[in-house]
Amino acid sequence: MTRQRYVIVNGDDFGFSHGVNEGIIQAHTQGILTSTSLMVTGEAFEEAVDLAQQHPSLAIGLHLVLGCGKAALPPEQIPHLVDEQGRFPDNPAQAGWRYYFNQSARQELHQEIETQLQRFLATGLLLSHVDGHLHHHANPAVLDVLMTLAPKYDIPVIRLPHEELKYTLNVDSQGWLAKGLGWSVFRLLRQHGEQMLSTQGVRYAERVYGLLQSGSVSEPYLLGLIPQIQANLVELYAHPAIAHPDEPINGPEGAGERELAALLSQPVKAQLQASGFQLTNYPELIAAAAF
Repeated sequence: MTRQRYVIVNGDDFGFSHGVNEGIIQAHTQGILTSTSLMVTGEAFEEAVDLAQQHPSLAIGLHLVLGCGKAALPPEQIPHLVDEQGRFPDNPAQAGWRYYFNQSARQELHQEIETQLQRFLATGLLLSHVDGHLHHHANPAVLDVLMTLAPKYDIPVIRLPHEELKYTLNVDSQGWLAKGLGWSVFRLLRQHGEQMLSTQGVRYAERVYGLLQSGSVSEPYLLGLIPQIQANLVELYAHPAIAHPDEPINGPEGAGERELAALLSQPVKAQLQASGFQLTNYPELIAAAAF
């Protein structure tokens, strides 16, 4: 008997800007995107919530912001996490080491993460999943806080990046050294994360693709990647966006449009179907007891 195959296609950074919101909604209504992750401290947060309410078929998760963005709490409450303007460090490594080794920062992390969860739930939206901006949520210090809060806030799914390095390199070997280093780090984080989530009964996808090709999840990349995938429950994430001259961008120049085009691509949709994948989202899988 052939096992059913499922793919969740997620757009990160919902609420970052009007252009990001626009790209995510277009990718959902006209393309393969089934899910998105909301930045509750984003400049276009309120617009994103309105759009989410207008599109109930779009699953909404929390995109936890702990780096390269603004905090939910005022800076005087979390001085070890943010600067005087309430912004987290832009350098992921700097932030990651601080959260792991600084005990004061760890204590403040709990307050900030809980506040972001509360702000999400105050929207009235169903919490589909939790992931993180720049994947700070995979840091063991952050994941420990999420596991503490998971029962209280009924966190159903957490993203644990996990993809085969060779699949990406078979399609695009550019930056192979950086991809290899990133893969090694997140392989260890995945192993740690699986143990933590399993003890709490929090779910995670069998494979998650997007990290190694961040900013370049293009149509050619997806057409080369999808036929290689062996897993049956997969999340694929990207950062679709439409650039506006008066707004900041959330990735390399042109990346948002390139990834939006990939999610709108008919050949990509056809390749998913040919590979036996059914488009879905986490709430649908849980409701169908397929996860």
